[in-house]
Amino acid sequence: MLRFGSRLLKTPTATRGVQTRFASYQNVGFGSTDGSFEKDRLVKAAGEENTREFTYFALGGARFVYASSVRLALIKFVSTMSASADVLALASAEFDISGIAEGTTLTVKWRGKPVFIRHRTADEVAREAGVAMSALKDAQADSDRTQDPEWLIVLGICTHLGCVPISGAGDYNGWFCPCHGSHYDVSGRIRKGPAPLNLEIPPYTLTDGKLVVG
Repeated sequence: MLRFGSRLLKTPTATRGVQTRFASYQNVGFGSTDGSFEKDRLVKAAGEENTREFTYFALGGARFVYASSVRLALIKFVSTMSASADVLALASAEFDISGIAEGTTLTVKWRGKPVFIRHRTADEVAREAGVAMSALKDAQADSDRTQDPEWLIVLGICTHLGCVPISGAGDYNGWFCPCHGSHYDVSGRIRKGPAPLNLEIPPYTLTDGKLVVG
Protein backbone atom coordinates (compact mmCIF):
# COMPACT_ATOMS: atom_id res chain seq x y z
CA MET A 1 0.00 0.00 0.00
CA LEU A 2 1.25 3.52 -0.81
CA ARG A 3 0.01 6.77 0.75
CA PHE A 4 -0.67 9.59 -1.67
CA GLY A 5 -1.74 12.61 0.31
CA SER A 6 -4.69 11.44 2.41
CA ARG A 7 -5.39 8.51 0.12
CA LEU A 8 -4.07 4.97 0.28
CA LEU A 9 -3.26 3.30 -3.04
CA LYS A 10 -2.89 -0.43 -3.62
CA THR A 11 0.42 -1.69 -5.09
CA PRO A 12 -0.09 -3.19 -8.55
CA THR A 13 0.16 -6.94 -8.76
CA ALA A 14 2.80 -6.59 -11.53
CA THR A 15 5.22 -5.13 -9.01
CA ARG A 16 4.74 -8.06 -6.69
CA GLY A 17 5.37 -10.41 -9.64
CA VAL A 18 8.72 -8.76 -10.43
CA GLN A 19 9.76 -9.04 -6.80
CA THR A 20 8.88 -12.72 -6.78
CA ARG A 21 10.85 -13.44 -9.95
CA PHE A 22 13.92 -11.55 -8.62
CA ALA A 23 13.83 -13.59 -5.42
CA SER A 24 13.66 -16.80 -7.44
CA TYR A 25 16.68 -15.74 -9.54
CA GLN A 26 18.70 -15.24 -6.38
CA ASN A 27 18.40 -18.94 -5.66
CA VAL A 28 19.63 -20.06 -9.14
CA GLY A 29 23.41 -20.81 -9.65
CA PHE A 30 24.97 -19.34 -12.81
CA GLY A 31 27.71 -21.90 -13.55
CA SER A 32 29.78 -22.35 -16.71
CA THR A 33 27.89 -23.38 -19.82
CA ASP A 34 30.96 -25.46 -20.80
CA GLY A 35 30.32 -28.97 -19.57
CA SER A 36 34.01 -29.89 -19.76
CA PHE A 37 35.17 -26.95 -17.68
CA GLU A 38 35.26 -28.76 -14.36
CA LYS A 39 36.54 -32.02 -15.89
CA ASP A 40 39.50 -30.52 -17.83
CA ARG A 41 40.47 -27.72 -15.43
CA LEU A 42 43.94 -28.06 -13.90
CA VAL A 43 43.67 -27.46 -10.18
CA LYS A 44 46.93 -26.33 -8.60
CA ALA A 45 47.57 -27.49 -5.08
CA ALA A 46 48.44 -24.94 -2.44
CA GLY A 47 52.17 -24.18 -2.42
CA GLU A 48 52.80 -25.85 -5.82
CA GLU A 49 55.66 -24.29 -7.82
CA ASN A 50 54.64 -21.93 -10.61
CA THR A 51 55.95 -23.06 -14.03
CA ARG A 52 54.97 -19.95 -15.95
CA GLU A 53 58.47 -18.45 -15.76
CA PHE A 54 59.99 -21.68 -17.09
CA THR A 55 57.50 -21.71 -19.97
CA TYR A 56 58.38 -18.14 -20.94
CA PHE A 57 62.08 -18.94 -20.71
CA ALA A 58 61.72 -22.03 -22.89
CA LEU A 59 59.74 -20.18 -25.55
CA GLY A 60 62.20 -17.28 -25.58
CA GLY A 61 65.16 -19.64 -25.86
CA ALA A 62 63.57 -21.51 -28.75
CA ARG A 63 62.95 -18.27 -30.63
CA PHE A 64 66.55 -17.15 -30.06
CA VAL A 65 67.91 -20.44 -31.40
CA TYR A 66 65.64 -20.20 -34.42
CA ALA A 67 66.72 -16.62 -35.19
CA SER A 68 70.39 -17.53 -34.80
CA SER A 69 70.00 -20.49 -37.15
CA VAL A 70 68.39 -18.29 -39.79
CA ARG A 71 71.18 -15.72 -39.42
CA LEU A 72 73.94 -18.31 -39.80
CA ALA A 73 72.24 -19.81 -42.84
CA LEU A 74 71.97 -16.38 -44.45
CA ILE A 75 75.63 -15.57 -43.77
CA LYS A 76 76.71 -18.91 -45.22
CA PHE A 77 74.61 -18.32 -48.33
CA VAL A 78 76.03 -14.84 -48.90
CA SER A 79 79.60 -16.04 -48.34
CA THR A 80 79.21 -18.68 -51.05
CA MET A 81 78.41 -15.94 -53.54
CA SER A 82 81.62 -13.97 -52.87
CA ALA A 83 85.23 -14.85 -53.61
CA SER A 84 86.98 -16.74 -50.86
CA ALA A 85 90.01 -15.41 -49.01
CA ASP A 86 92.21 -17.97 -50.77
CA VAL A 87 91.08 -16.75 -54.19
CA LEU A 88 91.73 -13.14 -53.27
CA ALA A 89 95.16 -14.02 -51.88
CA LEU A 90 96.15 -15.55 -55.22
CA ALA A 91 95.11 -12.47 -57.18
CA SER A 92 98.20 -10.69 -58.50
CA ALA A 93 99.23 -8.26 -61.20
CA GLU A 94 102.47 -7.96 -63.15
CA PHE A 95 103.95 -4.69 -64.41
CA ASP A 96 106.94 -3.82 -66.55
CA ILE A 97 108.95 -1.17 -64.68
CA SER A 98 112.02 -1.12 -66.90
CA GLY A 99 110.86 2.06 -68.62
CA ILE A 100 110.31 4.16 -65.47
CA ALA A 101 112.94 6.90 -65.33
CA GLU A 102 114.74 7.78 -62.10
CA GLY A 103 112.99 10.38 -59.99
CA THR A 104 109.54 9.59 -61.43
CA THR A 105 106.48 7.74 -60.19
CA LEU A 106 104.14 5.42 -62.08
CA THR A 107 100.64 4.78 -60.74
CA VAL A 108 99.07 1.40 -61.48
CA LYS A 109 95.99 -0.38 -60.19
CA TRP A 110 95.87 -3.61 -58.16
CA ARG A 111 92.63 -5.05 -56.76
CA GLY A 112 90.99 -1.74 -57.51
CA LYS A 113 93.53 0.21 -55.45
CA PRO A 114 96.17 2.65 -56.75
CA VAL A 115 99.78 1.56 -56.32
CA PHE A 116 102.67 4.05 -56.50
CA ILE A 117 105.88 2.76 -58.10
CA ARG A 118 108.70 5.18 -57.39
CA HIS A 119 112.10 4.86 -59.12
CA ARG A 120 114.24 6.75 -56.64
CA THR A 121 117.48 8.56 -57.34
CA ALA A 122 120.67 7.96 -55.36
CA ASP A 123 120.19 11.31 -53.59
CA GLU A 124 116.64 10.39 -52.56
CA VAL A 125 117.79 7.04 -51.21
CA ALA A 126 120.58 8.67 -49.20
CA ARG A 127 118.28 11.39 -47.85
CA GLU A 128 115.58 8.99 -46.69
CA ALA A 129 118.14 6.64 -45.13
CA GLY A 130 119.50 9.51 -43.04
CA VAL A 131 116.19 10.52 -41.44
CA ALA A 132 116.25 10.13 -37.64
CA MET A 133 113.60 7.87 -36.16
CA SER A 134 112.73 10.59 -33.63
CA ALA A 135 111.52 12.79 -36.50
CA LEU A 136 108.93 10.25 -37.63
CA LYS A 137 105.35 9.89 -36.41
CA ASP A 138 105.21 6.24 -37.50
CA ALA A 139 108.87 5.32 -36.98
CA GLN A 140 110.15 2.96 -39.66
CA ALA A 141 113.55 2.76 -41.32
CA ASP A 142 113.71 3.28 -45.06
CA SER A 143 115.54 -0.04 -45.48
CA ASP A 144 112.58 -1.84 -43.88
CA ARG A 145 110.22 -0.44 -46.52
CA THR A 146 112.05 -1.50 -49.67
CA GLN A 147 113.41 -4.67 -51.22
CA ASP A 148 115.62 -2.70 -53.59
CA PRO A 149 116.62 0.81 -52.41
CA GLU A 150 115.96 2.22 -55.89
CA TRP A 151 112.35 1.09 -55.92
CA LEU A 152 109.60 2.08 -53.53
CA ILE A 153 106.24 0.32 -53.88
CA VAL A 154 103.34 1.65 -51.78
CA LEU A 155 99.57 1.76 -51.89
CA GLY A 156 98.36 5.16 -53.03
CA ILE A 157 95.82 5.57 -50.24
CA CYS A 158 96.19 8.19 -47.52
CA THR A 159 96.07 6.57 -44.09
CA HIS A 160 93.93 9.38 -42.74
CA LEU A 161 90.63 9.09 -44.62
CA GLY A 162 91.51 7.05 -47.69
CA CYS A 163 92.10 9.80 -50.25
CA VAL A 164 94.65 9.44 -53.08
CA PRO A 165 97.71 11.66 -52.44
CA ILE A 166 99.38 13.72 -55.17
CA SER A 167 102.74 12.39 -56.27
CA GLY A 168 105.85 14.60 -56.23
CA ALA A 169 104.23 17.20 -53.95
CA GLY A 170 104.29 18.33 -50.35
CA ASP A 171 107.03 19.59 -48.05
CA TYR A 172 109.10 16.42 -48.50
CA ASN A 173 108.73 15.99 -52.27
CA GLY A 174 107.05 12.63 -51.82
CA TRP A 175 103.26 12.68 -51.69
CA PHE A 176 100.76 15.22 -50.49
CA CYS A 177 97.10 14.62 -49.63
CA PRO A 178 95.18 17.86 -50.29
CA CYS A 179 92.09 16.69 -48.44
CA HIS A 180 93.49 17.42 -44.95
CA GLY A 181 97.15 18.26 -45.56
CA SER A 182 99.11 15.07 -44.92
CA HIS A 183 102.73 15.11 -46.17
CA TYR A 184 104.71 11.94 -46.99
CA ASP A 185 108.38 11.65 -47.84
CA VAL A 186 109.94 9.65 -50.71
CA SER A 187 109.88 6.59 -48.45
CA GLY A 188 106.10 6.93 -48.08
CA ARG A 189 106.39 7.82 -44.40
CA ILE A 190 104.06 10.33 -42.81
CA ARG A 191 105.99 13.44 -41.86
CA LYS A 192 103.34 16.09 -41.34
CA GLY A 193 99.55 16.31 -41.08
CA PRO A 194 96.72 14.26 -39.52
CA ALA A 195 97.51 10.87 -41.13
CA PRO A 196 98.56 8.46 -38.35
CA LEU A 197 100.49 5.87 -40.35
CA ASN A 198 102.91 5.51 -43.25
CA LEU A 199 101.63 4.52 -46.68
CA GLU A 200 101.01 0.80 -46.73
CA ILE A 201 103.38 -1.51 -48.58
CA PRO A 202 101.61 -4.28 -50.57
CA PRO A 203 103.08 -7.75 -51.01
CA TYR A 204 105.30 -7.70 -54.09
CA THR A 205 108.38 -9.17 -55.78
CA LEU A 206 110.93 -7.59 -58.13
CA THR A 207 112.57 -9.71 -60.83
CA ASP A 208 114.41 -8.60 -64.00
CA GLY A 209 112.56 -5.34 -64.54
CA LYS A 210 109.22 -6.91 -63.63
CA LEU A 211 107.07 -6.08 -60.64
CA VAL A 212 104.52 -8.60 -59.41
CA VAL A 213 102.09 -7.21 -56.84
CA GLY A 214 100.07 -9.67 -54.82
